[in-house]
Amino acid sequence: MSTAPPIIKARSIGETLRMLQQGAFEAECTEKLNGVVRSVEDTGKPGQLTIVIKFKKNGATLSVASKVTDKVPEKEPDPDVFWSTAEGALTTANPKQQNLDLRVATANKGEVRVVDQDTGEIRQASAS
Repeated sequence: MSTAPPIIKARSIGETLRMLQQGAFEAECTEKLNGVVRSVEDTGKPGQLTIVIKFKKNGATLSVASKVTDKVPEKEPDPDVFWSTAEGALTTANPKQQNLDLRVATANKGEVRVVDQDTGEIRQASAS
């Protein structure tokens, strides 16, 4: 009388990923997944995670090679704002606007000022 080989329950993809590279592959996939998700949230651009598992018959066994790659969207740097001069140079000041001779105002000791919160204009000043 012959005995049938034991029935082995099929493993889930998660269990298989945990077995690859002694668990390092699943950890790498998780790390890359988290990075793609954060970048997509941050930039609003699409990202991609690609997991490739290759199988090759090797006598009575299977050779399994695994690789994970990510395509992380990069955040575009905020642009700088400049004006151009008649000579073609860039400047951070509008060349068509006159400069104001602004100075820092200091209050005398004991002076009380009422300042408009929207405009910064001094409405009333008095010495106490």
